[in-house]
Amino acid sequence: MKKYAAYGTVLLFTLIYILSFVDRQIVAVLGTQIRDSLELSNFQIGLLYGPAFSFVYALAGIPMGRIADKTSRKLMICTGLFIWSLMTVLSGFAASFAFLVTARIFVGLSQAMLSPAVYSYLADAFSPKHRATVFSIYASGIFIGVGLSFLVGGTVSLQYDWKVAMIVVGVPGLILAPLTWFLVREPDKTKKADSGEVNIVTDLRTLLSKKSVVFHLLGFSFLACMGYTILAFIGNVFNDIHQRPDLIPLYGWFMFGVGVMVILSGKIADKLAQIKPERRYYMGVFAALGGVPFYALGLYADTPEMAFLFMGIGVLFASSYNGVAAAIIQYFVPSRKRALAGGLYLFVISVAGFGVGPPLTGWLIDFVFSGPLAVSHSMMTVIAVSSLGASLFLIKAMKYYNDDSVSEYAVID
Repeated sequence: MKKYAAYGTVLLFTLIYILSFVDRQIVAVLGTQIRDSLELSNFQIGLLYGPAFSFVYALAGIPMGRIADKTSRKLMICTGLFIWSLMTVLSGFAASFAFLVTARIFVGLSQAMLSPAVYSYLADAFSPKHRATVFSIYASGIFIGVGLSFLVGGTVSLQYDWKVAMIVVGVPGLILAPLTWFLVREPDKTKKADSGEVNIVTDLRTLLSKKSVVFHLLGFSFLACMGYTILAFIGNVFNDIHQRPDLIPLYGWFMFGVGVMVILSGKIADKLAQIKPERRYYMGVFAALGGVPFYALGLYADTPEMAFLFMGIGVLFASSYNGVAAAIIQYFVPSRKRALAGGLYLFVISVAGFGVGPPLTGWLIDFVFSGPLAVSHSMMTVIAVSSLGASLFLIKAMKYYNDDSVSEYAVID
């Protein structure tokens, strides 16, 4: 692919990723309104935001990765975009918890079609020395999308209600899906799959036999657990502790800053890799440790303004790892298994991030801690454990990187 066309496609995929996270995150932004409207518990909101989406998303990610390695990545991207946008619009007509859970299941299934296909596409379209940067541009869509979900979804819900907000954020994807079909062209796959290729279980077993891959997945899972816990319950901090629900949509501005930090982290990772490739992991350790003191200050701040400021600064550091994490795992597999590796990565971090973090935090709020700071104690517990776990496992992943990376990607060209 020509350079400018390739980068144009990156920007288009980033826009689609933005929409995916608007639709994914909107439940957390509207969480307190949905909870009060449908008379749900914090634990149910955690389930709706987490397992109802993440378990399906995670389980579907690996087979979707295998399909993307063998079929049209463009078709998968466009189909997934249309389905999850439609399900988000239909969520605006929900009158029960069961209806929302069903819609979230379909959102999870269809969104699992996106990133494995995109990871494979980008790895074929760009050389290894630019991979962390390109993947980080794509990953910046996470936080632009989260930011827009707060700003657009939060603002619409305050002016109207949560149901109108669901419809508003779902419509753009229905328009973009057919446009993407006409704009995207497939790059040639670097290597075709062998006709005698082993099955998916054997491929996964081979990948997971590498110590760096296991530690990579464990480390970034802890970071995902921290990140999705913050996103799921930041509304509770402003609404339940400080009685300032008007700050919820404004928190979205920090997400745009995180998008910049993700891209910067990718650029720095590529520079560090010119010295030693395993030093890309430094950016993960930085994310694991950098946000914790600010989160602590924000969760126990006396005023809503200070809580808003410190929680915002914390997320700038703690969420900067996303592009680097997705890029590094590509160095452990041959080109014909890139989407499968991406699917495995998404599977693990989704189970840990969406599936463990939010429901665990909701359970701690409802059943373990009590009083006005129950939200703060619960979130800080998950943050502290996640930070420690991520740091230890990512340092271990660095130790085995050179033994486990595929030789054609271990040398920066």
